[in-house]
Amino acid sequence: MRPLRYSINVTLDGCVHHEAGVAPDGELMQFWTTEMQRADAVLYGRTTYEMMQSAWRRPASGVWPDWMDEWEVPFAEALDSMPKFVVSRTMDAVDWNAELVRGDLAQTVQQLKQPPGEGLSVGGVTLPLALTELGLIDEYTFVVHPIIAGHGPRLLDGLSERTRLELINRREFASGAVATAYRPVT
Repeated sequence: MRPLRYSINVTLDGCVHHEAGVAPDGELMQFWTTEMQRADAVLYGRTTYEMMQSAWRRPASGVWPDWMDEWEVPFAEALDSMPKFVVSRTMDAVDWNAELVRGDLAQTVQQLKQPPGEGLSVGGVTLPLALTELGLIDEYTFVVHPIIAGHGPRLLDGLSERTRLELINRREFASGAVATAYRPVT
């Protein structure tokens, strides 16, 4: 069974919004590229899918945009080619190597986890909360940035029950960010 991994940037005060000022440098982008390469596919909700598509989809010209630094290209290429599953009740269709997922979330994710492989990656805010509530996330990686945002959505805000985790890995970056990986304690 493929593990489902949730990975996200977060500020010291728990903010996970992309506008909180947690833009990665070259070292962190290499970390995120490696994380992406550990997955066979990604699972996104509508908002995250649309945000990631607007930033990381290869333009029709085939040339990455001028705003993209050279060290961001490997991540963009990994995500661009990655199969994607999009959970949405409001979208009628998706593209960008994606398949629209509807119906019972628990059953659907269990089916996605069944085939052998490296794993599945989930990102965003709302979908990971639902998957945590269902006990379907097998590994959490939080890259905590030395920033206090003071506003924005918070990591797993609204979780109905405490989820105990055990530390399985820790890595410090030159920027002062720290990546910690955890598994749920069963």
